Amino acid sequence: MDALDPIESVNTFIGTKDEGNTFPGASMPFGKAHSSPVGSHYAGYRYDDQQIRGFGHFFLSGAGCWEQGGLVPILPVTQLPQNFDHKRYASGYTHDGEIGKPGYYKVKLDRDITVECTATTRAGVERYTFPGGVQGTLLVNVGQANDKEPVSASSVRIVGDRTIVGTVETQAFCGGRPYLTHFTTRFDRPFTQFGTWGPTGSKAGQRDSAGGAGLRGAWVTFGPGPVTAMTALSQVDERGAANNLETETGGRTFDDLRNEAQEAWRAELGCIEIETDDWDERAVFYTALYHVLLQPLTGSDADGRYRGFDNQVHQADGWTYYEYYSLWDTYRAHNQLLALLRTKRSQDIARSILAIHDQGGWLPRWAYANQETNCMTGDPVTPFLVDLWRFGHLKGFEEQAYQALLRNADGVPPQTSRFQGRSGNPNYLANGFVQYDKRFPKKGQDTDPHHGASATLEYALADATLAIMAAELGHAEDAERLRKRGLNHRALWDNSVTDRGFTGFPRPKLQGGAWLSPFTPQGPEGFHEGTAWQYQWLCQHDITGLITALGGKAAAEARLDDFFAYPDLLKDPAKTVREKWVVGPYDYYNQFRYNPNNEPDLHAPWMYALIGKPEKTSVVVRAAQTLFVNGPAGVTGNDDLGTMSAWYVFSALGMYPAVPGTGEFVPHAPKFTKAVVHLENGKDIVIKAEAADVTKTQVVQRIRSGWLSKTKDRIELAELRSGTTLEVDLRTLSN
Repeated sequence: MDALDPIESVNTFIGTKDEGNTFPGASMPFGKAHSSPVGSHYAGYRYDDQQIRGFGHFFLSGAGCWEQGGLVPILPVTQLPQNFDHKRYASGYTHDGEIGKPGYYKVKLDRDITVECTATTRAGVERYTFPGGVQGTLLVNVGQANDKEPVSASSVRIVGDRTIVGTVETQAFCGGRPYLTHFTTRFDRPFTQFGTWGPTGSKAGQRDSAGGAGLRGAWVTFGPGPVTAMTALSQVDERGAANNLETETGGRTFDDLRNEAQEAWRAELGCIEIETDDWDERAVFYTALYHVLLQPLTGSDADGRYRGFDNQVHQADGWTYYEYYSLWDTYRAHNQLLALLRTKRSQDIARSILAIHDQGGWLPRWAYANQETNCMTGDPVTPFLVDLWRFGHLKGFEEQAYQALLRNADGVPPQTSRFQGRSGNPNYLANGFVQYDKRFPKKGQDTDPHHGASATLEYALADATLAIMAAELGHAEDAERLRKRGLNHRALWDNSVTDRGFTGFPRPKLQGGAWLSPFTPQGPEGFHEGTAWQYQWLCQHDITGLITALGGKAAAEARLDDFFAYPDLLKDPAKTVREKWVVGPYDYYNQFRYNPNNEPDLHAPWMYALIGKPEKTSVVVRAAQTLFVNGPAGVTGNDDLGTMSAWYVFSALGMYPAVPGTGEFVPHAPKFTKAVVHLENGKDIVIKAEAADVTKTQVVQRIRSGWLSKTKDRIELAELRSGTTLEVDLRTLSN
C-alpha cells in the first residue's frame, strides 16, 4: 500500500498508555459504536495490560472520568469457563502481529484465536478465527463493561440461531445518572449450541436472562471456521438497534465493512496533506487528526430518531444529531478545528446543541448521552457556540442560539432542572465574581462556587465572547453590558500576593468579598484542575488589562519566561518540558509552571505573541510538540475527546485560535515544509515553510500571502475560507 496513504500513517495505539485514555480498536468517523478490546483500565484498553476481557462496542476517546462504556464485550473461547466474571475468563494475548489502524484492529489471543475488528457508524464488527477443527464459543457479556463502569441492569435474549438482543443500563460518567442502551448482535452463520448465565449461574439451552446488577450474558457455540459478529447500538429502542444493524451491515461481509470503514477514514484524513520525510512525525500528525475526527459521536439512529434530553424520542430529518460534548475541554481547540475542516458536521453539531437546549431546558456543559452530568466548571458552551456562529455554522439559527446563550449567561437553572448551569451567577452578576464556597450544593460532580476563582475567569471570557456575537447581531445594549462583564476577571487580581519574585495574582474571594486567606498561587484552593499560575493567563480577550496588572510588557514577558522555564527551553527543549513543566497527567496543583497536559493554559504559549513577542511563542510550541511521540505514551495527559490532539494539529500547521469568538488565528512556526488543508467549500489553505526542520528551534521571520505581503500577527478566518497560500520564512535560533 502507498506509504503516503493516511490510513497507513495512523497508529491507533498512540495514547493507550500513561492516561492518554484513547482506544486502539475500530471505529468510523464520529461513530456511535466501536469495536475495541477491553482490559483492566477504566477507559478500556491499556497497552501494558496482560489480558483482554472482551471486545466492547462503545468507548470515549481520551476522557478522564471512570465510567466509560465498553458495552456488550464479546470474548471468543474454545470451552465454556467455570466462572462467568470476565476478569476470571479473560484471555492472554500478544502484541506480536497486533494491528491498530483506522477502521481495523487485529490481535492474537491465547489458544491461537485471532480477532479482527471493524465498524460501521452504528455497529461494531468482529471476525473471530479459531484454530482449525475447533468449535468456537462466543461469550456475550451484558452484565459487565469497562473496569469501574457499573452495570445497574441488563437483559439478554437469544433469537433463532443467529441473533442476540438485549439491553444494558450503565452509569453515565462524572456524576451522571444511569442510561439505557439497546443492542442487537447478529452472526454470519448459525450457532449450534447456546445458553445464558445470570447471578445464580448458567444454563445450557436457556434463551433469556434479565435483571438488575450482576453477572449476566449469553454464550453461543459454532462449528469449525471463522465467525463474524455484528453488534449495533441504539439509545432509542430495540427496533432502532435492529434497523441500525440491517441498514449498515445487511448483506456485507467483514471484508466489505472493513474496506468501507477504511475508505471513509481515507476520505476524512485526506482533508490535510503534509510533506515530511520523518515517518514518526507523519504518524503523530495523522493519529492526532484521527483522534480529532472520532467525536462528538453520532447520536441519531439510521432512521433519524434519537433520544433527547427530555428522555423523549425525536426525529432528525435531513441532519445528524450528535452527542457526548466535553465542552470544558473542546471549546479551546477541538471545536475550532472541526469548524474549519468539517462544515456540514459542525452545522449539525450546532443544531444538536440547540436541540439539547430546547428539549432539556438549558444549554449543556458536559453532555453525556442524553443527560447533563454537570462535570467541570465555567461556561464553556458560550465560546463553543459563538465560535460555531463565527465560522458560519449557525446560519438560520443565529437569533435562536443567541437567546439561548443570553439566557444561560444571565440566569441560573431552577432547582428542579437537571442542569446546574452558571451556578455562581447570583454573586457574579451582583458583585462581579463567583464566590469560593466549598459547601455550595451541587447537582452532579462539580459546581462553580467550589472553584470560584477559575469560574470567574471562565465566565468573564464567555461574556467577552458573547459580546462579540451580540454586537454583530445588533444587540448593542447587551454587547456593552457583556463587554464590561468580560473584564470581571480583574476583580480577582490581588497586587499584594507575591510568589517566586512576582507580584500580583488572581485570588479567590469569599461570599462577602473578603480574600481567601491563607492563599498561595501554587495551591489548589479556588481553581479547577490548576493553580493561579496557570489561570492567570485565562484572559486572552483582555491583553491590555493583563499587561497593566503585570506591570507592563517587559514584566509580562519575564513572568512568561519563568512560567515556561524559557532559558532552559532554548538550551534543551525536550529535556526541559519533561523535567520542568508539569509532567503528570493529574498533577494539577502545587504547580507554578506550564501544564501541557490539561486545558486551562493550553493557549498560554500564544500569550507571548499577544504581548508582542511572537518568536517566543514558536520556541515554546516547538518544545511542547516533543511531548507527542509515535508510541503508546505519545499523548500528553488525557486526550479529552480529541482536544490535545487538536492542539497538536493546530500547532503543527502553524496557527492557533487563541481568542474565542474572533475568528482570528495567531501564527507561529509551522512544523512541516508544506501542508495543504482541503476545505469542504473546495478551497485550499496552503502553508509553505521550506526551511522547516523539526530538529531545530525555529521562529517566524515573515509570513507572506495574497492578502498581506508583510509580517502578520493574525490570520483571519475569511482569508482561510477563501483559500490562501501562506509562505512562511523561518529563522533558526542558535542555542
